[in-house]
Amino acid sequence: MTSRSRPPRLRPLLPTVTLALTLAAATGCGTVPAPGSESSADRSSSAGPAPDRAELEARASAAQLVAEHVWVTEATGYALARQSVGVLGDDGFGSSYTAPDGGMLQLSAERRPHAVADCTDGSAPAGGQEALVTCERDGEQWYRATESGHAYAQEQDGLVITVSGAREQVDRATLRSAALAAHRADDHELDRVLPPAGDGSGQQPVERGDLPPVGDGAPDNEVGASG
Repeated sequence: MTSRSRPPRLRPLLPTVTLALTLAAATGCGTVPAPGSESSADRSSSAGPAPDRAELEARASAAQLVAEHVWVTEATGYALARQSVGVLGDDGFGSSYTAPDGGMLQLSAERRPHAVADCTDGSAPAGGQEALVTCERDGEQWYRATESGHAYAQEQDGLVITVSGAREQVDRATLRSAALAAHRADDHELDRVLPPAGDGSGQQPVERGDLPPVGDGAPDNEVGASG
């Protein structure tokens, strides 16, 4: 390695597609134009007044997210899958971008230790994951690949930002472009990415009409009890 700086930790590549996101990619539901996909001029002319920051913070909190940890990216032909937006770990952020041809990019921003097992020796990551076939410095980021998946990672303000995908779906050039375009969401982008105000998305308990107010909580099955 020509650089003497310590590389950011790169998590062993996870399975590229979960069942829910596979369905989302197949159906194309729940997608919106990827934040940043428009030109700067288009964004400035259509964005309008900046959203209220306090409201954005409240929406992030309702989704169990930290607004400052929300990152976005862009890649030609890819759109954000809104249902993929969610928390990773304690206060990390994750999302996916899908393309009509089934391609998928995954973006994550997490607090991760700086010192990590070095991947340059080519050994298999812990946890039985695939062995690395590539691990190299690429500009300010690190690129790593297994037989099936690959990822770019960088470290910013205590977060490790990773953009990953399946090698058969996303080529390295597209992955690299998305990694270079990744940035912390501004207020307009937060407004597009965060769940709408009042959308609990399962975060708040649902009040059940069939539970009596006193007693052991056994359901009341009388007609009309369920509301």
